[in-house]
Amino acid sequence: MIPIIDAHHHIWRQDDLAWLKGPMQPRIFGPYEPIRRDYPIAEYLSDLAGTGVVGSVYCQTNWPPKGELTEVEWVDAEAKKSNGVLQGMTAYCNLLSEDAPEMLAAEAKASKLVRGIRMQLHWHENPLYRFAPRPDLMKEPLFRKNLARLQDHGWLFELQVFTSQMKDSEALIKEFPGINFVLLHAGMLEDTSTAGRAAWREGMQRLAQLPNLYIKLSGLGTFIHRVDQAHIAAIALPTIEMFGAGRCVFGSNFPIEKLWSRYADLVQAYRGALASLSEPDRAQVLSQTARRLYRL
Repeated sequence: MIPIIDAHHHIWRQDDLAWLKGPMQPRIFGPYEPIRRDYPIAEYLSDLAGTGVVGSVYCQTNWPPKGELTEVEWVDAEAKKSNGVLQGMTAYCNLLSEDAPEMLAAEAKASKLVRGIRMQLHWHENPLYRFAPRPDLMKEPLFRKNLARLQDHGWLFELQVFTSQMKDSEALIKEFPGINFVLLHAGMLEDTSTAGRAAWREGMQRLAQLPNLYIKLSGLGTFIHRVDQAHIAAIALPTIEMFGAGRCVFGSNFPIEKLWSRYADLVQAYRGALASLSEPDRAQVLSQTARRLYRL
């Protein structure tokens, strides 16, 4: 059985996440009462037991403003309790802040596990799907100036956008050939109509021409709120066809997908969805690409 690297998971402490406190705010993944609690490394390890997962990369979880350094320090400490499973992390930095370079340097000093930055840029006409205040934050000169500083650390940038933002994303990625970008959730296909899929595929085909862009096959249950092998295959297989297995990685998005799936069921669905690929290509998607991309 091919070993798996989970390139996108979260652990958290409820007390440190503003979005888990107070009244439940509408979220893209629906009601989330079951995960409004601590999700520590021990529970994550329990969830993945027996699934063939041998390594993972943590992705930031939006701690309160100015809490990003504390998050890095906490995750670094949790990694020491992970029996070698937690091998890297994507941290947060506000790249629209004048002091972003100082924060990047502090995060690099705080942990050798940091491999990149995620600042969520996704904007949608549907307020429920919206995270960024407007769709074009990536065009801001200060954002681009600070983004360039990721090269000082050899870090990647995790890009989270919708289909409507792909043209701007293409220009951004072209401007920074020295930075690897990772498109989260395979471009967040929320409109599965014929027209919606066509627009997504057209955008993905343009992005596939950019050699410094990788794809994370994660969060594919976000809009349907279930684990569905056919749905996974309908997104993952054309994506792998466009980008190649050497630029695609698996991510669980746990515990978000724990709202509707056991970890073992999610892994089984991905294995089934990728079954038509050659074994070398499956190995790339499930582990080898992630090892290279995140330097594990």
